[in-house]
Amino acid sequence: MPPLVGVAVIALWIGLVLVLAGLARRWWPNQRELSRKIVHIGVGPVLPLAWGLSIPTQWAMPIAIAVTVFAFINHRWRFLPAVEDVERHSYGTVAYGLAITILLALFWPDQAQAACAGVLVMAAGDGLAGLIGRAVSSPRWQLLGQTKSAAGTITMGVVSAAMLSLLSWMGPSDPGLAAVIAISLLAVGLEQISPWGIDNLTVPLAVGLSWQWFIT
Repeated sequence: MPPLVGVAVIALWIGLVLVLAGLARRWWPNQRELSRKIVHIGVGPVLPLAWGLSIPTQWAMPIAIAVTVFAFINHRWRFLPAVEDVERHSYGTVAYGLAITILLALFWPDQAQAACAGVLVMAAGDGLAGLIGRAVSSPRWQLLGQTKSAAGTITMGVVSAAMLSLLSWMGPSDPGLAAVIAISLLAVGLEQISPWGIDNLTVPLAVGLSWQWFIT
């Protein structure tokens, strides 16, 4: 498939995610975290899509850098308020874009699974942990000024393991069940340390690097 066609597919997907986030913000204005989580989770499939569409590095890297720069500008001026959380001060969207850019630089395209592992754990695991942690009543605690919950933490672990298992099944590399559990526990631990949204950087990088370490 020509790279331009693959880029167009990814652009359409991102556009759909942004539309859904904007609609969520309009329909549920009192749940402003929801629109941000839709973007957070919706970005996750971008790397697997790029992998499946064989997007080369010379296309993937400039796009990732551009998205990161836009995330920084949007964080400052809020052109797309649905992307930014207004309930707490966070650089999470910028860190997320930076993490994807670094993962591409480290692993794309020869070790695309490692890059996908980092992004999928962050997107699905952390994204759903935030939503479920807020919605479900469970024990809560404060860590470095951030509220964490048992429901959210369990969700992070279970979903991370599920994403890594799915990625293992997709092939070609499979780090094994023990590695999947170890990487998931590492992701859970790092997600607990999240002032300013720093976990959006540390979790994807740690997961990607750990995946690559286990398979080599």
